[in-house]
Amino acid sequence: MQHLTPNVCTETEFRGCNPSFVVTSEGVVLIDAPQLPLDAMKWREEILKRGSLRYLINTEPHGDHIAGNFLFPEATVVAHQGVKDRFPDSIRIIDDVRAELEQKDPDKLWLLTSYKPHPPTITFTEKLTLYVGDHTFELVNLPGHTKPETAVYVPQERVLFTSDNVFHKVQLWLQEADPFEWLESLKKIEEFDVDFIVPGHGAVCDKLYIPEQAAFIQEWVDTVQQAIDKGISKEEAVKTISFLDRYPMDVGLDSFGPRVQEMNVNNLWDKLVAMGEKSKS
Repeated sequence: MQHLTPNVCTETEFRGCNPSFVVTSEGVVLIDAPQLPLDAMKWREEILKRGSLRYLINTEPHGDHIAGNFLFPEATVVAHQGVKDRFPDSIRIIDDVRAELEQKDPDKLWLLTSYKPHPPTITFTEKLTLYVGDHTFELVNLPGHTKPETAVYVPQERVLFTSDNVFHKVQLWLQEADPFEWLESLKKIEEFDVDFIVPGHGAVCDKLYIPEQAAFIQEWVDTVQQAIDKGISKEEAVKTISFLDRYPMDVGLDSFGPRVQEMNVNNLWDKLVAMGEKSKS
């Protein structure tokens, strides 16, 4: 667990997203939940050492951000409306977690015996401000990695939780991303007055990393567009385009590397072809 300030802690070594929490004078606010049940239980222990849990903010709809919600039943869950809309489908990751435990670590299956979905009950569409004790939590929809992607700004701590709009020196997942919205959102992230950026994946960084993140997204787009312009088939592009030599996969995800490259190409290809057809009409 990494202490960024006396009130802010994050964990970048769990498999899945980087969960974090902020200690306020009126309880603790959790930002995303650990994916694996045992990690979530350990995280819960650390939180309860510091006070009662008030809120859980889910920053996006993917399962690695919401799978652990059920182990924090007392928290009021806050998220973009798009996260709530997709919750029933996204939470199916629990089936994958259960299957993995059955195969690799059946002694931990008991952790899921009390599983019960814990979806958002407070939602927003563009911005929401949450006041907890002396702290302010500004939630801003910054579409890119997903449509409902949410950044959480805590001005008192000079920290911004960017969710998966920032992958700090680890492989990007562009499986449903709109790269052009993502690039615009990165410009907005640069405008926040912060000392720390907590990315969705990878180590804590600062705003100096944002141009590198933007350049990598642009390189993905340019490479797929060049393949389209050359008349290469989508199937061939999926087989040949890869940036696995650029950055490592995040913790515990090495086996997903080739599949991530394929998903990225598939999504970008479809979006770029659709844009090209639209511009001709």
